[in-house]
Amino acid sequence: MIHLYCIINILMLVSLTGASESSIINGNVSKPHSRPYMASLQIRGWHTCGGILIREDFVLTAAHCKNSSEPITVVLGAHNITKNETSQQRIKVAKYYKHPKYTGKFDYDIMLLKLQKKAALNRYVKSIGLPKKNGEIPANIKCDVAGWGRTGANELVSDVLREAKETMQFSTECKYKWKEYFNSEHMICTRFGKKGKKGGVCQGDSGGPIMCNNKPQGITAFTNLKDCSDTKYPHVFTKINYFLPWIKEKMKQ
Repeated sequence: MIHLYCIINILMLVSLTGASESSIINGNVSKPHSRPYMASLQIRGWHTCGGILIREDFVLTAAHCKNSSEPITVVLGAHNITKNETSQQRIKVAKYYKHPKYTGKFDYDIMLLKLQKKAALNRYVKSIGLPKKNGEIPANIKCDVAGWGRTGANELVSDVLREAKETMQFSTECKYKWKEYFNSEHMICTRFGKKGKKGGVCQGDSGGPIMCNNKPQGITAFTNLKDCSDTKYPHVFTKINYFLPWIKEKMKQ
């Protein structure tokens, strides 16, 4: 129901191109536990979104990942989310902090999850630092995306963590393609696909990071709903460094 709600909501906003919550298409299986900051957000044991552990008790994700009253459980230290790996930590969410300007549409799509207890940091579970407030994200650099999302239009979410490469795009190109749905102040976007091989984020990867120079620069926000591997439409991410003051304020509380 989570995926259906998001799709219906966004279809009401975009009539032609559409957008969707964002799986890794045509990616590679990650080396187990090579991304110890990754979080799987689950409802009733089902993966719905990704996230990143930014402190022992806080996970950063997309606001649209919480669209019902169903409680979210954060799973840390996972590689195969269908197995009860000894490395996994399952922690319930105590509080949900959606950005106050988020309205259920595209902009301000960011949320903090306050965990009920601190995660135990070890080789499988580690928090990751955030980028600098005024750090630039230049175009044409290659970045990594990762998640347990769908591996194809008619496929289920992936059992194991997968990753792929995407290239940072110029904001002018993002604006040209996405029109009023893209805000260069709050968002970044990528181009993807190589030698006819389309790929990158898709359904189920929302809330997961795009990593540039080993720092999370964005949170997966939306793609083309009809075909998330359509290279004509850049993948869009919420720009983390813009929201650093808000993030730090909430974490102090």
